Order: sequence, then structure tokens, then C-alpha cells
Amino acid sequence: MEHEHRSVLTLFANRPFSAGASVHLDDDAAHHARVRRVRPGDAIRLLDGAGAMASGVVASISRHSVEVRLDDVDRHPRPTTLEVIVPVADRDRMLLAAEKCVELQITAWHPVYFSRSKSVASRGEGEKFHDKVSARMRSALEQSGGAWLPRIHEESDAEAALQTIGASQRRFILDARGASFHGQALADETAVAVGPEGGLESAELERAVSLGWTPVSLGNTTLRFETAIIAAVAVIRAAQHSQGRV
Repeated sequence: MEHEHRSVLTLFANRPFSAGASVHLDDDAAHHARVRRVRPGDAIRLLDGAGAMASGVVASISRHSVEVRLDDVDRHPRPTTLEVIVPVADRDRMLLAAEKCVELQITAWHPVYFSRSKSVASRGEGEKFHDKVSARMRSALEQSGGAWLPRIHEESDAEAALQTIGASQRRFILDARGASFHGQALADETAVAVGPEGGLESAELERAVSLGWTPVSLGNTTLRFETAIIAAVAVIRAAQHSQGRV
């Protein structure tokens, strides 16, 4: 007789975890559990987005709540710093970038207004969009099994964001005319910035360079901003992983 394979459900829960305790999850978690047809006794994993991963079993489930009995709690160190500066741009494309950046374990998300951000009609900005980014990031954390959510900053102008990130980090800004990203020292704490569609204004790039940011290129084709930031983060994380830094 074949046995049904049931994968372990992973859910985000923003509350303290301790081994042996019971945790009551909210309506959203109950909804996900019902969709996945979770039953009492099933294994489950909880993430708090701040380094804690708890494993346990479902004690009970109802229409509006799920009770989980925790068996073990592991604490994971924060990944090596990797902050991203992204343009305030098309909402759907920003959400895609946010999702993939969480899968790659960025540590901070800075949405900024570049000169050409102002021409975008369906910009991702404001409190409601912030909530959408947060929800997309939590979902990505559940899917990827990561332990940490990035810090989400409010929208700011480009120069303020560029100045926020200190000289202790390697700071790269993507530009087709920059030096090749290949061969750069990427294992240390790092920040990477990408401009909007149409690229950076010359004055913006010059100002970034004056603040200590190094222009780098990912290749000889024009990339959409979400493709560029995902690719850059992947390259950096791969380099850090090879050095045992993630």
C-alpha cells in the first residue's frame, strides 16, 4: 500500500518561540493550513523572520485558528549584510524583485525616488504598498525556508538613501558603462543599487560616485531593473557563500 507523501508546512508567525510551548496562529495561518489540508498530528515549521525556526506538530485546527505544539527551536545568525536600493517603479515589478531578493536573503530593502521614477504611472509607494511588500516577503520567506526578513525602509530620495549606507560596506551601483562585476571583492558586507527604467541621470551617477559608490556592469545588454537587482544579489550571495559568509 502506498503512503501519501505530506510535505512539512512552513508558516510565518511573528511571535516568540520556545520549545514545549503551544502557539496559536491567526486567521491567515488557519486559512493556509486549511488550503493545505493540514490535520492534527501533522508536522509544521514556524518562522519568525528574526532568526528563529521552530518545528512542531499541529495540536488542533479550526476555522479561525491553528494551535501548534513546538518541539524544537533553532536560532540562525543573521546573513552577511546585503542591502539593496531599488527604484520606486511599477508595482508588480517591485513586488517580483522583493520576493526574489528575500529568497536570496537580502538584509535591507530601500525603495528610492530617482529622477526617472517620477514618470512611472503605476508606482509602488505609500503605506498600502508597503504592506503588500511585507506580505510578499513573508510568503517568500515561507517558500524558501529562510530565517530572516529584511528591514523595509520607507521611500526616500536617492541621495538620502545612498548616504544612509556607510563606508564600512562595499557599495556598488549598476551601470552599463561600469567595470565588470566579475572579479570584484564581494564577500564582505555589501550594498547594491539599481536605477529606474531608462537608467540614471548623469548627475545622479556622478553624485553616487562622489559618495563612494562604484559603478559596475552585469553585461552588455539592457536589463530591466528587477532583473538587474536579482542578478546582482545572486552574484553577491554566491560569492559570499563560496567564502562561507552566508
